[in-house]
Parts: sequence; structure tokens; C-alpha cells
Amino acid sequence: MNFNTKYLPILIFSTLALGVVLGGMLNFPNTADYLVKNNSKSKLNKLIDFIDNEYVDDVNTDSIVNLTVDNILAQLDPHSVYIPPSEQQEVMESMKGNFVGIGVNFYMYKDSVAVIKPVADGPSAKAGIKAGDRILYADKTKLFGRKLPTDSLYSKLKGTVGSDIELTIYRKSEGKKIKVKIKRDIIPLKSVDVALLLGNKTGYIKINRFAETTYKEFMEGLSKIKQQGAKALIIDVRDNGGGYMEEAIAIADELLADKQLIVFTKNKNGNIDKTFATAKGNFEKGNVFVLINENSASASEILAGAIQDNDRGTIVGRRSFGKGLVQREMDFADGSAVRLTIARYYTPTGRSIQKPYSKGNEAYFKESEARYGNGELYEKDSIKVTDTIKFKTKKGKIVYGGGGIVPDVFVPLEVEHGNESTVYLLQSGIVGNFVFEQLDKNRSVFKGLSFEQFQTKMNATDLYFNAFQKFILGNGLELNFDKSKALVKRYLTAEFARQIYGESYYYEIVLPEDAMVKRVLSQK
Repeated sequence: MNFNTKYLPILIFSTLALGVVLGGMLNFPNTADYLVKNNSKSKLNKLIDFIDNEYVDDVNTDSIVNLTVDNILAQLDPHSVYIPPSEQQEVMESMKGNFVGIGVNFYMYKDSVAVIKPVADGPSAKAGIKAGDRILYADKTKLFGRKLPTDSLYSKLKGTVGSDIELTIYRKSEGKKIKVKIKRDIIPLKSVDVALLLGNKTGYIKINRFAETTYKEFMEGLSKIKQQGAKALIIDVRDNGGGYMEEAIAIADELLADKQLIVFTKNKNGNIDKTFATAKGNFEKGNVFVLINENSASASEILAGAIQDNDRGTIVGRRSFGKGLVQREMDFADGSAVRLTIARYYTPTGRSIQKPYSKGNEAYFKESEARYGNGELYEKDSIKVTDTIKFKTKKGKIVYGGGGIVPDVFVPLEVEHGNESTVYLLQSGIVGNFVFEQLDKNRSVFKGLSFEQFQTKMNATDLYFNAFQKFILGNGLELNFDKSKALVKRYLTAEFARQIYGESYYYEIVLPEDAMVKRVLSQK
């Protein structure tokens, strides 16, 4: 697994999943009507039937149809896409905000399914499943020693609400097998990672996507931090690729005064649909800061644009992705779906933040890599937007469209001692895998420690730092952490805290040293 670490940031850029806006204002006409009214469309149907009935060899015409659909959509825009049945169910669950299962976070460790942590108050936690347990059998299906793909494992563990499953567990800490009967239930997929107080008066809410439950989760978090004394609010949508625009609009409504424009859309017929803030609003006073980066897209940009154009708050970070298109989804009987772009959206000043896609989909999605190469992730002066038309907010601030939201306060890519590859690595899943393996060797090391005692213990030792350096080199990544020791230890400690104590403890450790958060707190 040897590869040049020079290209590590580019590799991670290219593999980041970008969400798409699912909201829309139009209904699809009956699909059958499309297929009979046009000779060209009728020709396509006849060809498929001809191949199906007469071709000399057996052919999977379904795969031909899927390929045809993909090719058609590829001629449109990068966000009009076909989603096959194998992927649509997972996408739907992610956007719905829950699924039915047993409630465990697991990791394929060597040849077995290892439980990282059971979901709090979920079916597995209530049944006594513990971190580090190996799931050997789901009912009578063998799960170990088979290297099953993740989707196959999910299908074995998921089911209907109230259905029973018997798991055979190997508990390493006790050296014995246990049979546990679990009743499946609804498991939430949180879109708000954390809501906490930074210092005495600044609230922080991290949104990872805009799903059906995001507004509800956001309001619960906002209520909590307001009760704790929050007078200012940081909303973090870094690496948030979007989702349902209605959820972003609802959140913006809580921050904006009555009748302020949030967003408007325009379809192919020129019909404009404007959405305004209502009289309700739970945080219309107090400073607001929105954190964005090059992977903040779609609904994230709607929220940031509404705050920026209404002079309601400060946008902090780096230029966002630049997706100003609205999709609507059409489902098919086989479980697949097509998302078709039906409109463009515009921020309150009237700007479209959609970046160009005339050079094709590959160039479009690799544009983020170009930012890494042209230096704009490090210097604000290197930012280039395609739309040179100036738009003005009510207070006269100049803003531009044509390629994302340009922040009011620029914060360069966090670089310590010139090694950005280390930063990307520490924010990837490999750290979680390493920490799980370390805990799995001896969980009793941290047993009974308070969070404060845990922090003292981690700060006093280089054991895990040295082990992680060896782990990385052993996996073919030629990175030396000697000059980034404090940074590496901080992220390692945070991941240990997440797996031992819970999600919020991870953020309690990383946020005080987060470059964008520090920039916000220094302004107040």
C-alpha cells in the first residue's frame, strides 16, 4: 500500500462524498406518457425489446437499460444521476435519518465483526452487547472468517421493527461465547453530531448532512446550549455535502427576521419561487458564525448564503463547493431512482453560486483538487470565481457568485510545520481503526477513569503516539510525525475519548485547537 504522500490530500479530496439537494417544487409527469409520445423514445423501447427477444446470446437487458440511463444523464449536469437499487436503500435511510437494526457500530477486524460501540439505549446496548465483542453468528448465518462485504453484513443485521435475531457473541475480555436475543428497533442516524458550549457564551452545532430530522435535531441542540447560556452561535457545515434544502431553509428561518428572503429558485420556464423567513425565530439576536470549506455544498451553501446576504452573520473558512442546482427524485419499481435537476437556486442578493460544468463531470468534481494545486486553500488572494458580476448585500458588502460562497473571514487549510497530509490523515477513518485495535488489546487500562483522569493519562504518555507512527509506516504511508507530535496526540486522544466516552468528548478535545473555531473566538 505504498503511495506518495504528496498526493494524499488529492486522494482524500477525490473520495469525499458530496450530497445533493433533494428538495424541489415540481412534480414529475407520468413516466409512461414520456415513452409513447415521441418517436425517438419509442425507438429506444423497441430496441430493448428486440434485443431481449431476438439477440442470439442471452443478455441482461436491465444492465443495458441502466447503462443507457447513465449515458443520458451524463449529457445533462453532474447532479442529475441514476441511483441503482443496491445503493438507493442506503441513501434513503441516510436521508430519512433512521433505519431498523440492532444498533451497533462495527468494524471488520481481521476476519470477524468487531463491535466498536453499541448505540446508546439501542437494542444491542439493552441486551448487554459490549465494545470489543465479536459477532460470530446472526441466527444461524456465520459471519466470521468470510470477509463479507459491509452491505451483506448490514442485510443480516437489519430487519423489521420488533423482529428477533439471535447473536452468538465471543467476548474477548471474558474468553467465552454468549448467545444474545435482540429485538430489532428503529436506530437514529444523527445528522447533528454535537451541540455544546465553547467557553461561557458561545454555542457550537456541527451538522454533517441535511436529512429529514436535521431541523428537529438542530432545535434540540440549540435549546440545550441556550439553556447553558449561549449568546453567540457557531454552525459548522464543513464537509457537509447537502441534502434536503427544506431543512436548511427551516434552520435559516430560526436565525433571520420576519420577511427576510432566504432563497429563491427558477425553473426552465422562468417561474420563480421565493422563500421568506417567518415571524418565528429562536435565535434572531446574537452573533452567528457559519464554518464552511471546499466540501460544503448544496443545502450548506443555501444556509451560508442566506446568512451572508442578509448581513445576519459571518461566514468563516474557505470557498464552498459551488452547487446551485435543485434536484427532484423519481423512483422506479425496481427500487432504483433518478435525480433530475429541475431548477437553479439563488441567494437573497440574486447570485447563483453554481460553478461551471461545461468541461464534463470529471473536471467538475476534480475542481476541488485544482484549488489544492493553485494555492487558494492557503491564500485568499488565490480564490478565483467565474462570475465577476458584483452583488451587494443591504449593508453594501460585495459578494460574488459563480463558484461557491466566498467566506467573509478566510482561514487557510490547517497546516502545522508544512505537512497538510498529516491533517488529512488524522481526520480520516484510519485513526478510528488504530484506536479500536489499541483498545482491543487491553480495555482495562482505561476502566474506571473519569474523563479528566483519562486526559491526564493520555497527555503523560507517548505510548500511543509511537504505536501510531509504527502503524502508519506499516501500512505503507511514509509520514513522519516528529514535527506534528502535539497535533497527532490531540487527535489520537480525541478518538480514544469518542470510543470510550462518546461523540461529544471527541469535540471537547479537538475544537479548542481548531483553526476556524479559534479564529471565531478571537474575534468576539
